[in-house]
Amino acid sequence: MRVSVIGGSTVTDEQAASAEEVGRLLADRGHTLVCGGLGGVMEAACRGASEAGGRTVGILPGEDRAAANPYVDTAVATGLGHARNALVVLNGDAVIAVDGGVGTLSELGFAGVYDRPVAGLGTHDAPGVEAVASPADAVTFVESATDEDV
Repeated sequence: MRVSVIGGSTVTDEQAASAEEVGRLLADRGHTLVCGGLGGVMEAACRGASEAGGRTVGILPGEDRAAANPYVDTAVATGLGHARNALVVLNGDAVIAVDGGVGTLSELGFAGVYDRPVAGLGTHDAPGVEAVASPADAVTFVESATDEDV
């Protein structure tokens, strides 16, 4: 399964640790991580997945694939700016949100449009977002919400 991990581009150490653990758990369970490819939650999640031997895809806002964080395996340049948020969500079977600002809020909106289940770790209280207490709970929720057997 592909899981889109979304969240803030500027994060606290605690938020980065949560995102890194999400990435690690996704990789350990055989899932591919999709994200916006830049820093903050995106980089931390990719680092966790990469260090656990997982695959990562970064869907970038700009035209330069080299702008991806160093833990992205497959960088996709879009030239779309924030409009690429729709593609980040569309290319996952489920979404895990860690913290985040208005960009994350737009991705949560797209998750509703594309009917993607969403686990939220300290993120917006929005329709369709299942608040969870830990990275493990987030991964378990998206697996159960997509009936994914791993």
